[in-house]
Amino acid sequence: MSAALLRTSHVATLAAGTRRALGSLAGSCLADRCLWDRLHAQPRVGSVPTFDWFFGYEEAQGLLLPLFQEAPAACPLRVLDVGCGTSSLCTGLYTKCPHPVDVLGVDFSPVAVAHMNSLLEGGQGQTPLCPAHPASCLHFMQADAQNLGPVAPSSSFQLVLDKGTWDAVARGCLPGAYQLLAECLRVLSPGGTLIQFSDEDPDVRLPCLEQGSHGCTVTVQEFGPFRGFTYFAYLVQSSH
Repeated sequence: MSAALLRTSHVATLAAGTRRALGSLAGSCLADRCLWDRLHAQPRVGSVPTFDWFFGYEEAQGLLLPLFQEAPAACPLRVLDVGCGTSSLCTGLYTKCPHPVDVLGVDFSPVAVAHMNSLLEGGQGQTPLCPAHPASCLHFMQADAQNLGPVAPSSSFQLVLDKGTWDAVARGCLPGAYQLLAECLRVLSPGGTLIQFSDEDPDVRLPCLEQGSHGCTVTVQEFGPFRGFTYFAYLVQSSH
């Protein structure tokens, strides 16, 4: 079982009011859409418009930006964030990445998707988000990460991001996590990269990824600590 799922200490990354409202998630099924609908509907403390498990764009950019520097400059690099929730990964790439990106965030929670679309478009009196590069674009859609067919054709993204989604799905059903992995690899273009962000130990995660990613190269990078926790970026690169 994932260390990230057995520990509930990551709830500390929530704003204090949200943490008190949710209580412990130890007995919850993290693959339950209703749970996430309730979470994303919680009032936000202060003016912070996004919520991040583990960490946000600011912490991940050091790993992500070199990937964009290596990409051809002729057209935006296509990025898919599966189980995006209300994370700052998508919005950070759109508003802060100096390279052109075409970002799609998908989540099975309509509450999360509605919130992010409102944030993008400047709803509720907010200022619409502006891209850091004029060729960049950002979209949010409701979709099940275990069945991306309706929103993502095969081989259509050069980079797929999964920040805690495997962890949540595996908590409810390990075969479901392998289905998630299969879908991520299906939509990945030849030579593309899937990155799973987690705090799960490599001794546990690497065998799973190697088993479910035949023909791909699987590596891991340790980074952090952030807020006292060390994390891992599991990179699965498809063959050309």
